Amino acid sequence: MGARLKHHLVLGSWGLSFAITVIIVFLISGLNFCGENIIDHFFCDFLPIIQLSCSDTRLLQTIDLILTAPVTLLPFMVIIVSYVCISVVIVKIPTVKGRQKAFSTCSSHLMVVSLFYTSLIAIYLGPTSGRSVITLKVLSLMYTVVTPFLNPLIYTLRNQEIKSTVIKLVCSKR
Repeated sequence: MGARLKHHLVLGSWGLSFAITVIIVFLISGLNFCGENIIDHFFCDFLPIIQLSCSDTRLLQTIDLILTAPVTLLPFMVIIVSYVCISVVIVKIPTVKGRQKAFSTCSSHLMVVSLFYTSLIAIYLGPTSGRSVITLKVLSLMYTVVTPFLNPLIYTLRNQEIKSTVIKLVCSKR
């Protein structure tokens, strides 16, 4: 992949994200809010904000779904297809040790990606009715806190020097 394509992909991603955000914020600004304006959430997220509105939000939710579903699902599908292709190549590795090492490397990344996308899809693409505020908070924590926390942890623990240092630290405290 050349530098020019990388730049286009980054700029396209930023531009699309910014455009979608501007559209959604513009539509939210047209809502009427009455009653308590206290968001029962960790941060100012889309669903808790529209739950405060006394306006009909079905059109806004539909537009949000139409705009965000492709941005969420397409990268997820590309990752899944990539891992299917990678798995096909790994199965062809002649040695068991080589296959184990390759699957081990891929499985940690796939675990983080699955955790991120599962919680993201459950929040934003799942049905909005019948979900408790606690469920939304837990799912939000999964993709905003747990995934970024686990990501460096998983990749650094794959390094043998770091792994042995962590084991020494844990064992020496006992």
